[in-house]
Order: sequence, then structure tokens, then C-alpha cells
Amino acid sequence: MTSSMKSPKVFVWVAHPKPNSLCGGIADAYQASAEAGGAQVRRMDLHAMHFDTAFQGYESNHAALEPDLARWQENVRWADHIFIVHPCWWGTMPAQAKAVFDRALLPGFGFKFTGDGSKWDRLLAGKTADVIMTSDTPPILDTLLYAGSGRRLVKKQILEFCGIKPNSIRQFGSVKVSSPEKRQGWLNKAGAMGAQAAQCLVEAA
Repeated sequence: MTSSMKSPKVFVWVAHPKPNSLCGGIADAYQASAEAGGAQVRRMDLHAMHFDTAFQGYESNHAALEPDLARWQENVRWADHIFIVHPCWWGTMPAQAKAVFDRALLPGFGFKFTGDGSKWDRLLAGKTADVIMTSDTPPILDTLLYAGSGRRLVKKQILEFCGIKPNSIRQFGSVKVSSPEKRQGWLNKAGAMGAQAAQCLVEAA
């Protein structure tokens, strides 16, 4: 990268409520490859975030965002590209991860309804994202039985709703029966995704 080119900005969010998880290792691999490709990376880990998960809906008066949620918003605003990794529990992300979207992806930040409310502005347009989910359910079985509901939720009802273009949404599993070799293969794939994200961002700069 020449000195005249702007370094791409990547926000890595590990949406797992405990430390030392497979999701954390996947994020490590993705981040290392993105940084090696010339990206600036900011990272947040859900297990280290402190905030009230209670949420009464968008029509209620909102409490001021706690520092960690405000920082999460700022990192999303700053980033050209976002990487999210989370486990799939009961068909979707952990409750604490969903609470971050409930509390921080607010009207006026992620989206803004217009007119009678049937249309909206996508306020995060221009950004891209990669997502990796881990699950005990094998991805093919998740697709056949549940139509990949967790993947569809993140893609359609979160990212695309706010204008973020998903580059890749993948599901790694089954975690509970995976061998060390299988897990290493997932880490390698995550690293390749991070390198590809950095390359695409540099080429677009």
C-alpha cells in the first residue's frame, strides 16, 4: 500500500458472552489477516462489554447509552467493513448480543423511518460486512430443517435493513463433534476471509 492510499478500517465484534471461545479464536485469525493486508482494525468482545440488557421498545424513552454501547456505535460508524462472529443458540445469536442491536442500533443511527413509516432510510449504506456463526447443528441440517434462519436474520433483518452489504455469511459446525483438524480448518477459512476483506477494501480505496 502506498503512503497516499488510505488504510481500510475494519471493526471486529466478537459477539460471544464468554472469553476464550472458538468465536474469539476465529476473530483472532480474521483480524490478523486483515491487519496483514493493510487494514486498521478496532475490536470489541461482548464478554468485556458492560451495559443494561433491558429494552422496552423503540417507542419508549431511551436511557443514555452506556460507554461500551456508545463505543460500539462509534466503531460501526468509523468502519468501512464490519466482521461479526457469534454462536448460534436456539436458532439465533446469544441474548446479550441481540441486546446490543436492540439498544445501540437505534432509529437515527442505523435507520430512519420516513413518511408513514412504510419506508426507511438505510443510514449505514456504503459499509460491507462478513459474518461467521458457529453451531452444534450441522449447517446443511440447519438449512434443510430451518432454512438457515439465523443467517437470514443477520443478513436481511439487521445488515441489509441498515444498508450494510453482506459479503459473506458462513456457518461453521457441528462444533460439538469437531476435531482439532476441523477447527483449524475453520480458523484458516476465517483468516482467508479477513485477507479477502482487506484486499477488496484496498482495491476500492
